[in-house]
Amino acid sequence: MSQEIQKYQAPDAQVVPYAEMERMAACIAQSGLFGVKSPVQALALMLIAQSEGLHPATAARDYHVIQGRPALKADTMLARFQAAGGKVEWHDYTDTVVSGTFSHPAGGKVKIEWTLEMAKRAKLTGKEVWTQYPRAMLRARVISEGIRTVYPGVLSGMYTPEEVDDLKDIHGEAETTGPAPPPPPIAPPPPIAPPPPIAPSDFDAEIEAIKSKPELRKWLQETMKDYGWRKDDPVYVSVKTACAERATAIDADAAKLAEIQTADEFDAGLGPVQDVE
Repeated sequence: MSQEIQKYQAPDAQVVPYAEMERMAACIAQSGLFGVKSPVQALALMLIAQSEGLHPATAARDYHVIQGRPALKADTMLARFQAAGGKVEWHDYTDTVVSGTFSHPAGGKVKIEWTLEMAKRAKLTGKEVWTQYPRAMLRARVISEGIRTVYPGVLSGMYTPEEVDDLKDIHGEAETTGPAPPPPPIAPPPPIAPPPPIAPSDFDAEIEAIKSKPELRKWLQETMKDYGWRKDDPVYVSVKTACAERATAIDADAAKLAEIQTADEFDAGLGPVQDVE
């Protein structure tokens, strides 16, 4: 597969002065959101975002800092890939297997599949998050590998937070036999539209797949934290309403199951009955 690796580049945005970025970084770090532990980490991510033509504040939305490493969220990867002309067709989306076909005019087409058994063989499932959200973890792996295979330029060398969390430190030095060749010239990347905004409908499949109200409540809290939503944010209000409708459906399903009784269960609930003389 032959292709030229290009770096993701959004349309030119207004350059934010360094002093202003420092103030924003301090606020983001103080908020405790997005996995940023210090103003220095927040500022580093802002500089990355600004180098890509994005407003520095989008760093908190699109990136995570995991174990000191910057990581690009899987949803952001997919949004950038699709904005750059890429397409994905999902085939399997369960807790045991997630697969999809990724295609791009510059990189061809490939089908990527990750199963829970594959993750176990790679020794990735030891952490609690794999037990709680196996489908989401498999989906992140499929997105990262699929995009990295057919059109890696939109990733700028980034990995997903799920991948970075599983990385092990590898120590060693590369062996060389002579001076490194000069890098090939890189053509300027084509103009790429910014990723589409997050819409409430983007979360319909995840909400529909949740089977209990405690899990639904936990998912809403964590999603609100990940995206930095306020309680009056229109997207949050819509997603919360969808969660409430799902909770009602869960109660209705439970009520239907409660109405179904076997003859033995009926006798047990009736108690002792005297014979008619």
